[in-house]
Amino acid sequence: MPFGFYIIMAAQFFSALADNALLIAAIAALREMQAPAEYEPLLKTFFTVSYVVLAAFVGAFADSMPKGRVMLISNTIKIVGCSMMFFGAHPLLAYAVVGLGAAAYSPAKYGILTEYLPHRLLVVANGWIEGLTVGAIILGVVIGGMLIRPDIAQHLLAFDFPLLDTGIDTTGEMALTVVGALYILAAIFNLYVPNTGVDHKQLKKNPLFLIHEFNHCLALLWRDKLGQISLAVTTLFWGAGATLQFIVIKWAEVALGLGLSKASMLQGVVAVGVAAGAIIAAKYITLRKSVRVIPLGIAMGLIVLVMNFVNSLWLAVPLLIIIGGLSGFFVVPMNALLQHRGHILMGAGHSIAVQNFNENISILVMTGLYYLMIKMDMSIYWVVTLFGLFVSGLMYMIRLRHIANQAIQDDVQHLDDSAHH
Repeated sequence: MPFGFYIIMAAQFFSALADNALLIAAIAALREMQAPAEYEPLLKTFFTVSYVVLAAFVGAFADSMPKGRVMLISNTIKIVGCSMMFFGAHPLLAYAVVGLGAAAYSPAKYGILTEYLPHRLLVVANGWIEGLTVGAIILGVVIGGMLIRPDIAQHLLAFDFPLLDTGIDTTGEMALTVVGALYILAAIFNLYVPNTGVDHKQLKKNPLFLIHEFNHCLALLWRDKLGQISLAVTTLFWGAGATLQFIVIKWAEVALGLGLSKASMLQGVVAVGVAAGAIIAAKYITLRKSVRVIPLGIAMGLIVLVMNFVNSLWLAVPLLIIIGGLSGFFVVPMNALLQHRGHILMGAGHSIAVQNFNENISILVMTGLYYLMIKMDMSIYWVVTLFGLFVSGLMYMIRLRHIANQAIQDDVQHLDDSAHH
């Protein structure tokens, strides 16, 4: 890998690390102001909605200038959101601003991979980016949790600079200051992201044109024989992954008798599996072999059903690692294939914006269905069963569609099969 790739990875890691540490700080802020309990999951909704609402604009924005500059501007928006929370803005509003920055950041961080690297390195690059992002999620939640712990907070607050009054007097202010420092560190790496030299499209100022252009890109990717398969898989994966976070916590409380703090740690177990699967896929799967991993998605849905028969932590941990591992192993090659097709058809930024639009609608819909099932007081065992069958059924239908596409014309043979290790 060229050195610039490691700069891109570092920028992404620290930005994602800050996003997830900030989520814990925002939850703590809501509890401190005694906001209703249902406001906490709304943080995710407010963060995600920008990906959907602004999808028509962020892709064009990402393709209008060097990706490193887009990442810097987007990261600066995140710093503004963090600062708003520090100076007393409502956590939901402040985290929505951070989500705005994240929505603009995403097309740039993935789009630069297709501009900067040859196609044969896309799978391995995605493996590292996904693995590193999962690591940032786990570590960010841990850092956020540590920053709001009273004992650690008191030690940090007791630290004084000579002849300087920082004005940081509360646990929340201290936590937000550390998160802000992480964003600034990410911004420093953004300054050194390499310029790929790719020609950029001038940003159109007419919003109706941008919406029309986005709709055209959306239709183009869904019509493409390989694009529609990879887009369907990643859309399902991210919706299922977000829902599985909530399912694991509820299931751990009911089946394993774990409290919220220990149940939430099992999310980290799934994430470790995802990271491991992503890295293995990056090592062994070429772009041409990417479509062969679709059956693993079917298997993952069926293995989820085994959760109904597990009531021991010692069995739960390896099961969740396997579920996460299968997820990471099949989504990384699909992600790389989607980026490859999108880059060819419409440009990297537009392609990632289309992907984000579909994936985040999937997150909103599937988590909404989960909340409805819980509100109806449905047993978590029924939820797990329906979830597993739903994922397996949809993945099977996607596979049938791919086989039908290949019967008409073999598009897979044109994909790069070069080794990347």
